[in-house]
Amino acid sequence: MKPIWKIVIAVVICLVVGSLSGVATSSAIAGWYATLNKPSFNPPNWVFGPAWTLLYILMGIAAGLVWSAGWDRKEVKAALTIFGIQLLLNGLWSIIFFSLESPLWALVEIVVLLLFIILTIIRFKPINSTAAYLLIPYLLWVSFATVLTGSILYLN
Repeated sequence: MKPIWKIVIAVVICLVVGSLSGVATSSAIAGWYATLNKPSFNPPNWVFGPAWTLLYILMGIAAGLVWSAGWDRKEVKAALTIFGIQLLLNGLWSIIFFSLESPLWALVEIVVLLLFIILTIIRFKPINSTAAYLLIPYLLWVSFATVLTGSILYLN
């Protein structure tokens, strides 16, 4: 399979996970989430959709680049397995925070997610450094989301 198709498939998978997370999120935005006290640095709700869309695209490109290095390579399989775990953790956060209405468990989960993002970057770098660098905005955004989640927990 050509590398471009691996990238396209990986981007689509990431966007599907993001869309499923959006389903969990959208029903709570006007309800439970609207009633929470939020810190002054909480972005407006409209920022999250475009930000996450861009991040999912970058994540997919990164995964596709690593996949293109050869699925038969042990280190590629290991790196993409770690990537898959962090992607599942990414989707799980929305369910925990919004559907289960649990900022405490969402905070615990997002810290684990952060660790898996770092591990993914570490595993991607020797295979394709561009792929590793493409995940830096994601790492920064999830770091911000971790602070935001902790602040919401504290304020409520």
